Amino acid sequence: MVAKGALALLLSISMLPVASFANGIQANKVYYTPPPGMTLTKNTPRNSLQLQASYQVNPAFLRQIVQYPTSEHSGTIVINTGEHYLYFVLGDGRALRYGIGVAKSGFEWNGVHQITRKAEWPGWTPPAEMLQRRPDLPRHMEGGPNNPLGARAMYIGSTLYRIHGTTEPWSIGLNVSSGCIRMTNTDVIDLYERVKLNTKVIVL
Repeated sequence: MVAKGALALLLSISMLPVASFANGIQANKVYYTPPPGMTLTKNTPRNSLQLQASYQVNPAFLRQIVQYPTSEHSGTIVINTGEHYLYFVLGDGRALRYGIGVAKSGFEWNGVHQITRKAEWPGWTPPAEMLQRRPDLPRHMEGGPNNPLGARAMYIGSTLYRIHGTTEPWSIGLNVSSGCIRMTNTDVIDLYERVKLNTKVIVL
């Protein structure tokens, strides 16, 4: 009897963190790419070693090292909006390539600039032009998991545009923004750590 009672108590205790973990994920709607060895599920996680999958990114837009012959110096960012790729030049004919979401029709732009500012979990103040189109938008939104700029932002020159994360990872590979360059939060965090202020940015 003692052994059975102890086993029942152990099982009930072991299940508590599982319920808390699952409910926390569902309530906050904050999702991250899981570490190696963890399982993604679209159902309620059965245990604390599972994470709920909220999206899938087309494998063509996953971060990877590619051949990229260029005369640009290592550390340069080249954004090919037609391809939906951002290239971080590594040198020796290689680059780290990231999938991106880019401007929708009518909002395209190009040019050569520099990274003039970096911010972690940036706040968002929609510009006047955007508020005219979307008066329903907030005048300012503090940084955080629900902020449209995502986990990181790198500001491009004196433009209104940024390379930033997103709360809509399904938009990677699409023409959806008002001019900014979108990345998944995991990718923008990775790029943020590599990029320095005054980094050259080429937008094609």
